[in-house]
Amino acid sequence: MERRPDIAAAERQVASANAQVGLAKLAYYPVINLFASGGFESGAITTLFQGPSAIWAVGGSAAETIIDVGRRRALSDQAKMAYDSTVANYRETALTAFQQVEDNLAALRILEDEASIQNQAVEAAQSSLSLSVARYEGGVTSYLEVIVAQNALLSNQVTAISILGRRMASAVGLVQALGGGWDRSNLPQRPECCGSLSTNSK
Repeated sequence: MERRPDIAAAERQVASANAQVGLAKLAYYPVINLFASGGFESGAITTLFQGPSAIWAVGGSAAETIIDVGRRRALSDQAKMAYDSTVANYRETALTAFQQVEDNLAALRILEDEASIQNQAVEAAQSSLSLSVARYEGGVTSYLEVIVAQNALLSNQVTAISILGRRMASAVGLVQALGGGWDRSNLPQRPECCGSLSTNSK
């Protein structure tokens, strides 16, 4: 059932939400800036560009707002809640898929038994019609008995065809519940969720 598009989509939503949790945790770390500056400083215009007037500085700074920690914690909690929600959605999608597969398998099994019993009913109605025709041709009964036997055979045949149609619909439903006619190799390679998806060339 990994071939199902809804399960594949839910799986990738979980991976994306997990990546968002990681990004929210990164927000706790301070931002470090490297800088360099230079220039000239002098009290007299004549000595402005001489060696002692040159000034320069290289260094780094780390900025972290203490008051902002609460907002970052809230964003981290929000990302975790979104992750938990996508996990729950993934589980629900998977359970729904299992239910659909089980329902269609049960329907196929039950309809197979019904079809077997109905085929016996069709054979019995066919035998009854043959007997009625023989009785009519022998002059034992009227043609009304033949008509009644024909009607019974037709009714049983219609029921058998209806069961056959339901079996075909359940078979199609089972194929659909199992993900159709494609496999996992058609899915893109597992990404890191933030980069571009690389398609599988196989």
